[in-house]
Amino acid sequence: MHSSDEIGTPRGPARTETDLPAGAATALLVLGHGAGGGVDAPDLLAVRDAAVALGVAVVRVTQPYRVAGRRAPAPAGHLDEAWTAVLAALRDRHADVPTLLVGGRSSGARVACRTAAATGAAGIVALAFPLHPPGRPERSRAAELSTGLPTLVVNGDRDAFGVPDPGPGVTVVTRPGEGHDLRKDPAGTAAVVRDWLRGQGWAAA
Repeated sequence: MHSSDEIGTPRGPARTETDLPAGAATALLVLGHGAGGGVDAPDLLAVRDAAVALGVAVVRVTQPYRVAGRRAPAPAGHLDEAWTAVLAALRDRHADVPTLLVGGRSSGARVACRTAAATGAAGIVALAFPLHPPGRPERSRAAELSTGLPTLVVNGDRDAFGVPDPGPGVTVVTRPGEGHDLRKDPAGTAAVVRDWLRGQGWAAA
């Protein structure tokens, strides 16, 4: 079952797209979009479909700056503030779902990592995590992945933003032939997420 809604945040309204499984949800997976993209990116849609098929409720969140029609991303603090407000509302809305998982692609993955502890997440799905700005490997964002939570990173081996190294609790899967957009084989990317969710015990099937 699919539904759309808006949730107020201190940075303006965010939009949510919710897809529920047929039975009781085993977990709630909340996904954010990339800096200049939207929640209909091929990898996000493929992960949604795979997760819902496993009995996971999936909510894709459009940040307030995108709802307002702006392409340039808001500052990191604003993104985190809006995301945290949305997560609080979603936790209330889905209070019967036992486990909260967070994630997203690129900028959305960074937001999910930075706020995971504060939002009470149990795990993180990071698609196309942007390890550094293109051509600037010295500006590493690897520390954002050090949340202490089980984390899956799925990046393309041709990603100009780099590929993180695995670490404690951080599983990194590199997709051959994929760039930052992970557009070549969304179903393959979703299969990686599906297997990880099953392995963590967050799937009904």
